[in-house]
Amino acid sequence: MSDAPRPRPHPQRPEPRPGYIAVGFVRGAHGLNGELKVEPLTDHPHRFQAGATLQAGDRSYTVRGSRMHQKALLLQIEGIDTRGQAEALRDLLFEVPESELPALAEGEYYRYQLIGMEVVDREGQSLGRIAEVLDTGANDVYAVRNEEGELLLPAIDTVIREVDVAAVRMVVEVPSGLERRPPAKKRLSP
Repeated sequence: MSDAPRPRPHPQRPEPRPGYIAVGFVRGAHGLNGELKVEPLTDHPHRFQAGATLQAGDRSYTVRGSRMHQKALLLQIEGIDTRGQAEALRDLLFEVPESELPALAEGEYYRYQLIGMEVVDREGQSLGRIAEVLDTGANDVYAVRNEEGELLLPAIDTVIREVDVAAVRMVVEVPSGLERRPPAKKRLSP
């Protein structure tokens, strides 16, 4: 039996609070001076500029500085000066109020606005609701689920015909040959 430490499993990110958007997830401490290793969850790097304010639960944190290091965002927060203080923030979700999101041009939308959106085909037949947006690198894929299973739709113009954020509805052209996967079986914990 080995006394070597086992790697920590990556925890599931918590969901942001209602009215807030997640912009970063603290993976742990970096170094001895209180830097945080943060997984960015935003396309807006200004969220982590010096002076920016981030929320985590009922607390506010002010960014003192940030830098990229080997594909990781390292963040310095006011009042966090030691590795122990930084480790205490591990698994913390940084959020900003939805009201602080930049306005989008007509026809644009945020990913979070798609979750729960009803998806219908061109004839108006309901296919389910978007449960997840998957980032594949080439294009997003929308996981549309209902009681019959899951349908994975590529987020491309030939498939996604209309998105109405106000009506919480998306019209799609289902590609021929695309089949619904059966629902995942629930696993019982030991």
